[in-house]
Parts: sequence; C-alpha cells; structure tokens
Amino acid sequence: MSSADVIRSGKAIIGIEFGSTRIKAVLIDNDHKPLASGVFDWQNELADGVWTYPLEKVKTGLQTCFADLMKNVETEYGVKLETASAMGISAMMHGYLAFDKNDEQLVPFRTWRNTITEEAADKLTEAFSFNIPQRWSIAHLYQAMLSKEEHVGSLAFMTTLAGYVHYLLTGEKVIGAGDASGIFPIDRNTCDYDAAMISKFDELAAGTALPCKLAELLPRIVPAGECAGRLTDAGAKLLDPTGTFRAGVPFCPPEGDAQTGMAATNSITPRTGNVSAGTSIFSMIVLEDKLSAVYREIDMVTTPTGYPVAMVHCNSCTSDLDAWFGLFGGLLKEAGAEMPKGRLYDMLYALAAEGEPDCDGIISYNYYAGEPVTGVKDGRPLLMRRPDSAFNIRNLARSLVYSCVASLKAGMDILTENEHVALDRIYAHGGFFKTPFPSQNYLSAALGADVTLMKTAGEGGAWGIALLAAYMAQKRADETLESYLSTRVFADMQGTTVSPDKTDTDGLNSYMKNYISGLSAVRAAVSECTKG
Repeated sequence: MSSADVIRSGKAIIGIEFGSTRIKAVLIDNDHKPLASGVFDWQNELADGVWTYPLEKVKTGLQTCFADLMKNVETEYGVKLETASAMGISAMMHGYLAFDKNDEQLVPFRTWRNTITEEAADKLTEAFSFNIPQRWSIAHLYQAMLSKEEHVGSLAFMTTLAGYVHYLLTGEKVIGAGDASGIFPIDRNTCDYDAAMISKFDELAAGTALPCKLAELLPRIVPAGECAGRLTDAGAKLLDPTGTFRAGVPFCPPEGDAQTGMAATNSITPRTGNVSAGTSIFSMIVLEDKLSAVYREIDMVTTPTGYPVAMVHCNSCTSDLDAWFGLFGGLLKEAGAEMPKGRLYDMLYALAAEGEPDCDGIISYNYYAGEPVTGVKDGRPLLMRRPDSAFNIRNLARSLVYSCVASLKAGMDILTENEHVALDRIYAHGGFFKTPFPSQNYLSAALGADVTLMKTAGEGGAWGIALLAAYMAQKRADETLESYLSTRVFADMQGTTVSPDKTDTDGLNSYMKNYISGLSAVRAAVSECTKG
C-alpha cells in the first residue's frame, strides 16, 4: 500500500501529546513510520502564584493541532484524513484537575511545575513510607484538604491532563498504568492503585470535607493493549469541527509523557532507561529490584505495563538557556546581524563545546520553578562566577548547557552511587537534543553511560503514544508490549551513540562541586526575595 492508500483506507494511527510548550499530533502507518504531523505552540501561565493552562486553551490547542495535521496530510498525500485504526492521547504527568458531579472544573489546573504542596507531600511520604513528590496529583489533593479549600467538599472526580482530554474525546474516565503512577502509588502485583495506601489515605481523610472514598475519585486504570474507549460523536466534533473526521476510532489508554518517552525509545525493560529533556528534564530507569531506601529525590513510577521505574524529575531544563540565547539573538538583531534561530543555536552550542571543561568557575542555576531535587523551593534563575573567572561567551555557553543536566545528575548520582543501579543503555529525546552536539555528550558525561539518540527522537512522545495505540490495534495474541516494541518497531531502528569523554566527565564533576556548594546561595536568594 502507498501512504495515501493507508490513510484513505483508515489503517493509519494517530498519537497526540500535550507537551509543556507544544501540542503535537503524529500520523503513522501500520509499519510505525511517521507520515505527517501537526502542531500548536503554547505556554503555561503563572496565575495567582499557580502554574496553569486554561482548559479552553486545551480545547483550542487540540483543534488547531489536529487541523494542522489534517491540512498537512491533504497537502502531502492528496487525501483527506477521515478516520484511523487507532488513536492515543498523552500529556504531561501529574498535576491536579478537579471536577464536581456535573463535570464542572472546581479550581484552575495545577500543573506538575507547581511546588505548593510541601506539607502534604511530606505527610503522605511519612504515612506511606513511599516518596510522594510535590507535583503528584495525590499531594495536590491532600494539600487542598489540609488547607481546607472550599472546593474539596464538591469534588467528584480528579484526573491528569491526558485523562481529561481522553474523557473529552471518548467519555471514559480512565487512565493508563504509567500515568496513574504519577497520581497515586501502584501495586506491581495488581497493576492497580496500591490498596493498602488507599486505605491509609482514607484514614487520613476521615473528618475532612472530602465527600467520598479516594477510589471513587480516581480514574480507572486500563492495561496497555486494551481498548480504553472510542471517539464519540461529541469527541469527533470537538476534535474536528468541520465534520470530516468521523467518530468510532478506538483509543488506547491515555498515558503520561514519561511513559510515551519510554515507548518512543524502547526503554521499558530492566537495565534500560531514557532521558527526556525540554522545558523540564527527567530520567526513567527501569529497575531490576526495589530500592533499599526511600529517597525524596527519586520518584517511583511505572512503565506502561506496570514495571517499577526510578524517575528523577527536574522542573527546569532549557527555559533559562533559551532566554540567554534569545538575548544573544536580540543583540545580533540590534547590531544588524540577525540570525535564524536554528543557526544561532548551532553556533552557541559549538562555542559551548570550546569552553573550558569546568567553565572556569561560571555556574548557572536554571531554576524557572522550584527544584525539589536540590531543595530549592521557588524559581530564581541565577548566574555565579568568581571575579577571576574567564567570563567569555564560550565558558558562559558551556555553563548554560551544563545547567540543563546538573540537577538531573544530582539525582541520578543517588541511583548509581548509593543503589548501584546498573544501566545497559540510555536513550535520549526532546528539544534539548535538536542540536545533538554537545548536549548528547554532556548528558553522557553526567550519567557515566552511553547515550543514544534514535533517528525518530524528534517525533517524541506523540510518536510514543501512537506506538501504544498501534500495539492495541495490531498486537498478536499474548504478545507483550516489550516484545512488540523490540521485534516489530525497533528491530532495525538506527541511532547515534556517544560514550562518556574523560575530559567532559572530569570537567562536569568539577562544575558540579561548585554547583552543589553554591546551592545555599540560591536558597538564600529565594528566601530573601520571598520576604521582600
């Protein structure tokens, strides 16, 4: 079949992911090859001290992104996109979307980026003997209960962004196992919410305004590979107001961006892992055994099939680098030497590679939001240097690129040094790697492991959720997701691998000593600015 015939016959598959800066839809054929894509750029908003996305923008972004996909399909292949064999929705994990019994939103969407649930996260971690990070949905709920927020008494349903969009399109209040693991801890044996911890939470909730048991509020978990609903007439109208795209398409379980990143890099088996780097940066390391202790810097989540994953999640990655590079680009424009963004980034990354390995004492803290991994409670981007540092563009650029992986390294060192977690391979993806050199090299130095960029890395999580939808639609009897990805998707996939370079490793280790020692100054800046 030609690509046009695949689309015309309804055999193509669609994945849509709501990332932190872009909503992206990808159309793939039944051999998993990307055929077309559509995008919508957006940004979170800081409203009344809360990082959020208005739900109307969620709907507008969904429609605009899908319209762009449909237009690009017709332009490229001369056929209209009217149906598909499967679809899937992915989005940023965690956060808090709360609704009453009439499906009316109770409070603005509280995203993963917020660090406003410290009290709740600490109390739940102690009660469960299981790390509950601030961004987890259950921490947001419990903080609202502790703060006696008025909306708690009207709460009837809570979900993630992926779960919400899936509900809009299918009418089903469900979730995939991986995304669910960022709502509440999962029991590996049942691949469902941990029953003992559910009971413990209900005990904590006794006497509060919460109107029901926790299990009644949470979306139902649907296993990977099972149908999680079909596109309704209302969902089709929301997705495509022109009426061209028809209802009835089956959907796979909605998943988090961490899980689609794992699928997109075939890193869902023990001793594998991946790093996603864009507005935030996080690593997902699939474990052979449980960790020996509870670490507040490390989240325990799962793969789409429920295997335990150690996740080091850092709230800030490229935002500060983008701001600095934008400043340099603005200066060039003022000087009459305006440079296209892609060329500007390539030039600055190349200059970073020429900087001194330890940046000669120039340290960049890229904290656009609070960073629990390093104990920083609020966003406060800072640049530090010694008076005698060689403050030049090369050392500054290298420091800015280092800063994108520094917090991640602080968390990953716990796994590799304290827990002796072994890694066979690490795959990387995300906007940070649009210019692979030296970003890929510095990540390899930070992790002390080979890092591979797959040829499909640029398609990201939208391709990953399309793969999960393809698995639902095309799997053979008793075929596991792990087998499906290894033998039918990635068997002949090409990628580029780099190994740690000693000069980079030594330089980054020296940089990290200065970085860690300077964190007290960052915390003081946050504290003093908060007082002001």
